[in-house]
Formats: sequence, C-alpha cells, structure tokens
Amino acid sequence: MNPQPRYPRPQPDAAASAPEPRTHVNNVVARSGTSFLWGLRVLPSERRRAMHAIYAFCREVDDIADEPGPVDDKARALAAWREEIGRLYAGQPTWPTTKELLQPVQRFGLPQREFLAVIDGMEIDAAPTVEMHSLADLLSYCRKVAGAVGMLSIHAFGVPRHPGPLIAENLGNALQLTNILRDLKEDAALQRLYVPVDLLRRHHVATRPASAVLDDPGFPAVCAHLAGVARGYYAEADRLLNELGWRRMRPAALMMAVYRETLDRLEHRGWSHIGDPIRLTPARKLYLALRYGLL
Repeated sequence: MNPQPRYPRPQPDAAASAPEPRTHVNNVVARSGTSFLWGLRVLPSERRRAMHAIYAFCREVDDIADEPGPVDDKARALAAWREEIGRLYAGQPTWPTTKELLQPVQRFGLPQREFLAVIDGMEIDAAPTVEMHSLADLLSYCRKVAGAVGMLSIHAFGVPRHPGPLIAENLGNALQLTNILRDLKEDAALQRLYVPVDLLRRHHVATRPASAVLDDPGFPAVCAHLAGVARGYYAEADRLLNELGWRRMRPAALMMAVYRETLDRLEHRGWSHIGDPIRLTPARKLYLALRYGLL
C-alpha cells in the first residue's frame, strides 16, 4: 500500500479542517530543515513572511512530484494547484498556503507566471521517466524549477529590476545543475536522467537504462562538462551580486556559497565515485551563515 501523500487535494470541507494559514506555512518550513531559512532571518518581517509562504508552496508542489503515488493522482494534484493559483490571483484563495501568499502577492507583486512555471517543472518530475534531450532542454527545466523560485524571491527581497532577474536566472541554473550532479544516483533509481542525451552521445555514453549511464566509463567526462557549465553560471551570478551589492540579497549569497562549496566537494571527490554522498555539515553551514552576517 502506498503511503498517504501530504499534498493538498480539493475537498468540499477542506476550509473547515485547514489550520490557520501562518501556522500551516510555519509548520511546512520547520519540517524542511533547509539551511536557506537561516538566511531569511535578516529580512524585515513582512518580506521574511513572504519568503516562508513562497517556500511552503515550493515544498508542497515538490512533494507531489517526489512522493510515491500513481502518476494520474499526481497530475490531478498539480492541476488542482494550478486552479488554486488562479483563485489566489482572483483574490479568493482557499488553501492555507495560498491564503498566506495573498498579502505578499498584493504587496510585492509576485508574478503569477512564476508560480505556474514551478508547477510546469513539477509536472516534468512527476512523469514516470525523465529525460533531457539537449542542454537547452535542461536549462529550460532549470528555469522552471529554480529560476522561477528566484524570480519570486527577488520580488520578496525588493530587487525586482536589474540585476535581480539576471541573478535569479544565473543562480537558479547554477544551483539546479549542482543539485543534479549531487543527486545522480538517487535520480537514476527513480528513472530520472537530467543529463542531456546529446551530451551523453557526444562522449559515447550509452543512454539507457539510467543505471547503465552512470556506470559508463565516459560518464565522468559528461559530469565534468556540466560542472563547468555550472561554474560559468556561478561566476556570472557572483559578478551580478557584486554589482548590486550582495548585502541586499544576503540569503541568495548564502545559498550560492553553500551550493558552490557542494560543487567543490563533488569535484574533489571525483565523478567516478558518484555513489559516495556529499553533504555539508551543520557546523559548516553555520560558519557560512556567520560569514555572510546572517546569524
């Protein structure tokens, strides 16, 4: 029997049984344990509350894609989220997270298209198998699942204009490529292969099944290529943050530091040992938070 999913389902009596919106969002945030939330402590309370609501939305739709369950159920749940985002922008949200998002949407002008883009990305992840045909396809996926979150965040941070959108896109690409390189083995077990097929072919790597791709002798060169692409995006995001003055986006600066160090460790470990997990310790994340003046 599949475990009951945590994601919302449209129910006639949902409003009666739902927790108070802020409590619900805070519970989602607390369960996540993500270090990104450390960086939000420096934000004014209204902007921090907006980021918590954005994060809760992302967490809940991500759970739909990642938790066990029939593909059709996941498709219906994501479609229900699309409808709920429509109600949010009509000023009539019905779910706890979207009720908590209503004020940030109105106060900070959070773009509706970015919430929908995140759902687009989750629909890719919720499919029975995931395959990227080209680097352009992969970057389009990164824009949906990471860049869109960045676009929402820059509005909450108060940097919706240049260079905010460019920081969101470049850093989103860098972070998501790092995630992909970190989680190769776990994703392959779920029949997800985000490494572009045309890049695999260029290095004469078998493209199926996913487990065979990871064991191919040419695969480390593919990983090194993608790591180089990620490095380019980190460098551009770093340049733009310095142009802006990184203290205006300290939470983003912390995220970049954590993920770039993760990429450092992946490269130091070597691409022939992708089964060996890489994680930054809480102590190291605490050091980085202190370095960026976030605690």
